[in-house]
Amino acid sequence: MGEASFLFYNGKITKTGKPLISADNRSFRYGDGFFETMKMIDGKIILADHHFERLFASLKLMQFQQPVYFTRQYLEEQISLLAEKNFHYKLARIRLTIFRGDGGLYDADDHFPHHLIQTWQLNPANNVFNENGLVTGIFKNARKVCDDYSHIKNNNYLANAMAALWVKQERLNDALLQNPYGRIADATIANVFIVKNGMVKTPALTEGAVNGVMRKYLLECLRKENMDAAEANIHLDDIENADEIFLTNAIYGMRWVKQCGDKKYTNQLSSGLYKKFVLPLF
Repeated sequence: MGEASFLFYNGKITKTGKPLISADNRSFRYGDGFFETMKMIDGKIILADHHFERLFASLKLMQFQQPVYFTRQYLEEQISLLAEKNFHYKLARIRLTIFRGDGGLYDADDHFPHHLIQTWQLNPANNVFNENGLVTGIFKNARKVCDDYSHIKNNNYLANAMAALWVKQERLNDALLQNPYGRIADATIANVFIVKNGMVKTPALTEGAVNGVMRKYLLECLRKENMDAAEANIHLDDIENADEIFLTNAIYGMRWVKQCGDKKYTNQLSSGLYKKFVLPLF
């Protein structure tokens, strides 16, 4: 992944490696912020409408005070300028982090959306369906919460971070995370879909799932095609009995799961969905 020389922070492009926040920063202290991870191809943000809709909805829900200039156009312009400056314009991963500034738990200095944009060059392998299925497991040492904020990609990512460490220790490719009720919420950096008898299901947002952009897009596509698709409760038995499992996110689109624990899966429907709906985006 290509290293970036520059980043964008609160209105200015600056060199990477410089300190940006103080020890009193609320995002550092409390995870008071959120982020968007976007994919750029030839200067175009894939599914940009979905990304910015989610971004401004999160901004409102988390009670940031939006300056007049802080618009989609402003952010897209800065993303484009930064990607060009880092020579990541052709194929890039963009991370836009928004966070509150300094203050204690009850006395934030202000509610300005401090914003940090970073870019990385992507491997072209992110534009193809994975021939070798992922090997996954179920991480049981942390649970995703289910509340009014759990669908936001917030800066408190502890459960996912610990699951990612476990994935490396167990030499897996990813892990599925549960909610407080023992049902599946999502994976470390992706939403989870299962297929059973041609029916496609994904955990509902009320189950602790992140409101993923690719998840939303794929559900829209399936419903337009009048295919069987539902947001539902996914139990461990559903994982064990599924015909297929696949994961979605904004960077790779869709990847199929070959194995979860001892159970193995096929990719007959998921490979077709990728070719029909995801590949045209890339």
